Amino acid sequence: MLQKFQNHIQQNFPFLIGKKLLLATSGGMDSMVLLHLCHQLQFDIRAAHCNFQLRGTESDADEQFVKSECEKLDVLLFVSSFDTKAFAEECKLSVQVAARTLRYDWFKSLLINNDYDYILTAHHLDDSLETFLINFTRASGLDGLTGIPKQNGYLIRPLLAFSRKEIETFSTENAIPWREDSSNASDKYLRNKLRHDVIPVLKELNPSLLDSFEKTIANLQQAQSMVDDASRIVYRKVVTDSDLQKKINLEELMQLPNYQAYLYQWLEPFGFTDWQSITDLVQAQSGKQIHSSKHTVLKDRNELIVYPKEITEETEYFLIEKHQSEVNFPLKLTFCNLGYISVQTTNTIFVDEDTLQFPLVIRKWQQGDWFYPLGMTGKKKLSKFFKDEKFSLIDKANTWLLCSDNQIVWVIGIRQDERFKVTQQTKNSLQIQLQE
Repeated sequence: MLQKFQNHIQQNFPFLIGKKLLLATSGGMDSMVLLHLCHQLQFDIRAAHCNFQLRGTESDADEQFVKSECEKLDVLLFVSSFDTKAFAEECKLSVQVAARTLRYDWFKSLLINNDYDYILTAHHLDDSLETFLINFTRASGLDGLTGIPKQNGYLIRPLLAFSRKEIETFSTENAIPWREDSSNASDKYLRNKLRHDVIPVLKELNPSLLDSFEKTIANLQQAQSMVDDASRIVYRKVVTDSDLQKKINLEELMQLPNYQAYLYQWLEPFGFTDWQSITDLVQAQSGKQIHSSKHTVLKDRNELIVYPKEITEETEYFLIEKHQSEVNFPLKLTFCNLGYISVQTTNTIFVDEDTLQFPLVIRKWQQGDWFYPLGMTGKKKLSKFFKDEKFSLIDKANTWLLCSDNQIVWVIGIRQDERFKVTQQTKNSLQIQLQE
């Protein structure tokens, strides 16, 4: 297996050679074999062990074992202990998800703080089969059926080409010590039940199950690649992207016979799972919304708008004192006294400074707000102005006002108020500019 592993690295991960590698080392058979393989090939390695404090003295014994083995191999070891149950309760997560979150967040911090290049984990082919079956038993899309990826950015899984049997044989032949996690024997978790009860039956029906699975995964990954390519092409035609939101043109989208599949590709990364409600949203009345944990998708006329929830939260007031030349939050505005007036744009206005009462205020709009739009003789409610300008709910939520004594001077970046414009009687003109 050592030679096969070396060839596998050279063919698939040649960029690992000579790099600083951090090995996730639990003390189990898989991670200990990976540790010994990398050590024998003289890779530049150090190890990281998580003590999740979930199995009492057994967890502590795992930690001591890993420390002892790393000392024998002269491998630098990092250890961290976590109160996993408390973290799970606080964040309302399952213990398994909490442990995974703690583990990978810590690994990433080690990588960044120590200037290491990659993290290696010991996931193998049987793990990938189990993940496939777990996702298969749930309502998973194609991406959930492509197994565990060999690489995810800085995270590398070099043992995915090897079966549990190969790893066990190498461990036995080379007398590599390891510790068994007692929780692996329990059928309390779905993964263990599949491992103990389902996969042995499948292997009995097809002794070449893992070979067949590996080929199937390769085919599914190619199909996923084609889907990703098609999704990117259609995305450029249908979706308008910005830092805060995505606007999906429904007229363009619904010309596609399988538009639901594209919606899944685009919205799944934002945590949306109720796909029937998403599909219904396409035909729903304007204003209908669907929420994930951190994002909202809004039906607005002929668009679906996806945006993070935080940007619609209540915002405080921001004051601007007289003679202040700029503000940097929540928007970047600059103020300059000029003896002349240049071209006025949506991002640059000129006001009669003597009509202003300081401090000026930047705030979000409120129901009942009104102003005199520049160029008009009468006043207009902002809600009516937004409707005429075809603003979406998210556009309105992101609109800021510049006010003087609670009167709107500028719907920032959109329209100035007529009452504060520069006239022939103006003695002190003030340029206010929104910096992109």
